[in-house]
Amino acid sequence: MRAAPGRIEIDEGPGIDLSTARSLPGRHNAQNAAFAYATARALGVSHDAAVEGLLTFPGLAHRMEAIGHIGPVRFINDSKATNADAARQALSSYPSVFWIAGGRAKDGGIDDLADLFPRIARAYLIGEAADAFAAALGDTPHQIVHTIDAAVAAAARDAASAGGPQIVLLSPACASFDQYPDFEARGEAFRAAALNLGATPETAS
Repeated sequence: MRAAPGRIEIDEGPGIDLSTARSLPGRHNAQNAAFAYATARALGVSHDAAVEGLLTFPGLAHRMEAIGHIGPVRFINDSKATNADAARQALSSYPSVFWIAGGRAKDGGIDDLADLFPRIARAYLIGEAADAFAAALGDTPHQIVHTIDAAVAAAARDAASAGGPQIVLLSPACASFDQYPDFEARGEAFRAAALNLGATPETAS
């Protein structure tokens, strides 16, 4: 069995197309889905039932969670990404993002994400790390907006102006403790900001 972004190849039959599973973007989620599929089959679950389970899996809160959309602009809550390694998984999952990042930085900041900076249409920087992240981003388009509400409003506007399907991604690469008691509260603030702009909540495929 092999996993690639949007697909699982299985030895005993046709592969599994994950492209409609909106809660499973990226290679890491395909790998997780492959393990889940293999476990289900080992427990006697039929192929069709296992695939249906994957395609309708709603995802986990604050972990690349699809919050809602305004037209073709989707809002993704990855508040659980409290360091650069975690944010890498989300940034790697989309070809282009309007990225909301910042908070209380971990050692190394976002320097290790430089190879993914070309995927950032624009970054919106919040919290204590804003100045340091701005310096790290260099020529990558960015602005310091300080708060989640301001970041979501700016990112939504810019994403809509870009036209076509776009992703507004909260994947902070930071702890939340400068502005929020935990990553859950930060993620809920992102959700509220998106819904307050008129986002239609996502439903499972």
